[in-house]
Amino acid sequence: MSNKKIRAKERDAIIQSLKSGVTPKVGIQHIQVGRINELKALIGDIERIADGGSAFRLIIGEYGSGKTFFLSVVRAIALEQKLVTVHADLSPDRRIQASAGQARNLYSELMRNLSTRNKPDGNALTSVVERFITEARKQADSTGDDIGQVIQDKLAQLTELVGGYDFAKVIEAYWQGHEQGNEELKINAIRWLRAEYSTKTDARRDLGVRSIISDSSFYDALKLMSLFVRQAGYQGLLVNLDEMVNLYKLNSTQARLSNYEQILRILNDCLQGTAEYLGFLLGGTPEFLLDPRKGLYSYDALQTRLADNSFAKQAGVIDYSSPALHLASLTPEELYILLKNLRHVYAGGDESKYLVPDESLQAFLQHCSQTIGEAYFRTPRNTIKAFLDMLAVIDQNPEVEWTQLVNSVAIEPDMPSDMEFEIDTGDDAEGNEADDELADFKL
Repeated sequence: MSNKKIRAKERDAIIQSLKSGVTPKVGIQHIQVGRINELKALIGDIERIADGGSAFRLIIGEYGSGKTFFLSVVRAIALEQKLVTVHADLSPDRRIQASAGQARNLYSELMRNLSTRNKPDGNALTSVVERFITEARKQADSTGDDIGQVIQDKLAQLTELVGGYDFAKVIEAYWQGHEQGNEELKINAIRWLRAEYSTKTDARRDLGVRSIISDSSFYDALKLMSLFVRQAGYQGLLVNLDEMVNLYKLNSTQARLSNYEQILRILNDCLQGTAEYLGFLLGGTPEFLLDPRKGLYSYDALQTRLADNSFAKQAGVIDYSSPALHLASLTPEELYILLKNLRHVYAGGDESKYLVPDESLQAFLQHCSQTIGEAYFRTPRNTIKAFLDMLAVIDQNPEVEWTQLVNSVAIEPDMPSDMEFEIDTGDDAEGNEADDELADFKL
């Protein structure tokens, strides 16, 4: 484990996020453990996107199993590999197919969260457009060509796609605003790219274009954006959609099926290689995928494409090339390493400030195993919260011994189990920590 000190601001952000049950926006490299094979598979997807290909993955796991955290880790790796990422949670007013503005709302949220390595916290759309203009200017300077012509040539590839002509025209409008010092024109161009125009009339008046990014052009606009970020000097676009279970919860059968049809279109494009420099990660629960009445399996064309590999199932192994990736449960050793990491973060990276010894971690997990049973391997969120709560009590009350607290930890039990629980805290545990170097990316 690294002895590097963790800044107080970063430490507090991690602890507060985890105690409230949400994924930290910073410092995830300090606590990531396990899921090595899944990460290797997704890193392969990122490399394929950067090479001009496409990727589609459903990340399936129970509530609290770490789906959102895993998606955040992959997103951070993608940023390090010079991809542009966009991410958003689906909700009742944000979905991928709609007719009353919900898909446009989702696209707007994605664009607001657009991130690059230099701006990992979002709101990077303007800087991407600026970088495109800078790259065009460099090219014009080196060749002696007119910058306006260079920009048109770079955007010509986009005009071949649906909506590409107006997309290119909006980028040109931004450049004109840049050259003329016209801030309003630049702002209007960014508004259009963020799908913040609700009427074509306003867009035509402000930018001279005949279309807007609407519900019907959600996916086409993402394909255009993936090619544009490539022209701006990035490696591709990774789209990260979480809380897909909101589609499963739609009461309208027609609305649900139309969203599933959109997923099928995206899946087909990615698997057939029609999309370029574009990847999709969709996070959802098992029922969202498997429910034969309302889940993706209720749509026959999706079920055949997303069904488990029967040979892998028969052999008791996992096919990591499948479009539907089920997150494996954490092992006892991985949970032990996770608690060591949490203790390390709580101490701000200073081993001399550890509040509890190693034996307390094993005792804590033993208690969780006996109280909750096997479920806590699949859904570590509550275990993490309980452990941090225990550290907080000890931190604020130094006279309290950890032995007094461990057996009183209350976590909502899921399923009782008399499973044997052993942790190898020797070489294997350290091996797990070493394996985790795969995800030890720089932020």
